[in-house]
Amino acid sequence: MSTSHLTHITEPPGVAPGTGYTQVVTGTGRLVQVSGQVAFDERGDLVGPGDPAAQARQVFENLRRCLAAAGAGFPDVVKFTVFVTDVAYLPAIREVRDEYVDTARPPASSAVQVAALFRPEVLIEIEALAVVADRAAAD
Repeated sequence: MSTSHLTHITEPPGVAPGTGYTQVVTGTGRLVQVSGQVAFDERGDLVGPGDPAAQARQVFENLRRCLAAAGAGFPDVVKFTVFVTDVAYLPAIREVRDEYVDTARPPASSAVQVAALFRPEVLIEIEALAVVADRAAAD
């Protein structure tokens, strides 16, 4: 299963398939690492205090903007790392994430519950790793 410059291996031999993520994603091209994004708008104000779905939506919009600044998009993402203050927020995060990624070929993903993020009202932080196709190889 491949899309452009990425190959998704959903079920490596001897490994149970993931739900909503791919076990292994490989690719060739230029590496793009996006720092953890939280639900701050362009003015630095928190969007969605106490609302994990609203925060997730702002986080994914911030990720989209960061990826675009590097000439990338969600189809180029090979891995998300999700930090949450409560794993109960994961269904809301996944619902929003699925509006941004190809659910047939989702990126690899890790989710970690943390005791706290850098501000108590911040519920979610997500970082992304992307691989952008080499322009010469794409032409």
